[in-house]
Amino acid sequence: MNVAIIGCGLIGRKRGLALSTFPEDKLVVVCDIDKERSKTLSTEFTCESSTNWEEVVRRSDVDIIINSSINEVLEPITVAALQNGKHVLCEKPLGRNVKESQQMVDAAKINKRILKTGFNHIFHPALWQAKQILDEGKIGKLLSIRARYGHGSRPGMEKEWRSSKTLCGGGELLDQGVHIIDLIRWYVGEVIEVYGIAETKFWNIEVEDNAFAILTCQKNVRAMFHVSWTNWRNIFSFEIFGTEGYLFINGLGGSYGPETLEFGKRKPEGGRPDVEEFKYEATDKSWELEWNEFRTAIKEHREPLKNGVDGLRANQVVEAIYESSRTNLPVTLKY
Repeated sequence: MNVAIIGCGLIGRKRGLALSTFPEDKLVVVCDIDKERSKTLSTEFTCESSTNWEEVVRRSDVDIIINSSINEVLEPITVAALQNGKHVLCEKPLGRNVKESQQMVDAAKINKRILKTGFNHIFHPALWQAKQILDEGKIGKLLSIRARYGHGSRPGMEKEWRSSKTLCGGGELLDQGVHIIDLIRWYVGEVIEVYGIAETKFWNIEVEDNAFAILTCQKNVRAMFHVSWTNWRNIFSFEIFGTEGYLFINGLGGSYGPETLEFGKRKPEGGRPDVEEFKYEATDKSWELEWNEFRTAIKEHREPLKNGVDGLRANQVVEAIYESSRTNLPVTLKY
């Protein structure tokens, strides 16, 4: 299949590197409004360069669009690509709000194309293995989830596009929070009710730099999380508790620390549980695994793992948290 990447920043390059491990797929063109950035990436991957995304989505020699643009233009680019018969992998969040997410999902359905949301976290080995252990019933009935995700930010972050309400649509909830929400949905099922606080604690910006949430999910499972741009060091922690044991995932590799999984089995008589620990290689293969799942779904004419509806659902939970924060009341989700 022939592929185009629109958006030649950090994530666009990661997508290009993942794609390059599949020789049967071809990167035809990369596109960015920054001519030099587009040219640099095209040179690295030996493909064409463009600054006009509207021309790229109309090209007859492109089958798939990878949309790695900033949030402001995710929806118009994705909808145009779908209308021109392309399958689309759109980075998270799936638009700045629910309205934009719904327009992308509707366009995929109307044009009978496949839309995938870029939720690569499920392809991290610790998170994938935890799902297998959970599905096999090894920690018993699921009780609760507790998660933290954050980074230390950097000088001048208040001037970046992520800090702009217009360009991004929201702050840390749309940045890292959607990953946590998607993982909670993957392990538990739909979110039924939320109570949350989204606030700006440190940065002089118009979006939230911290968010706290308590979610009530299917089967009365509770989940709580904190996502933060004021963590001062990168952290990823995801804990799953069941009637017979627990699963602790820490780190994502790189600056988030070694990726590990701790599997604890509760002893009926009490005391320290039986613990099995797993450690994974430092190289992040989630991007390659996610691309392989997407390309396979296209060939098999099926919905991929983490499709457009998953992106829509994550944004619906985000908007419910925003509403709860405004009203100081729990919000019930209606799908």
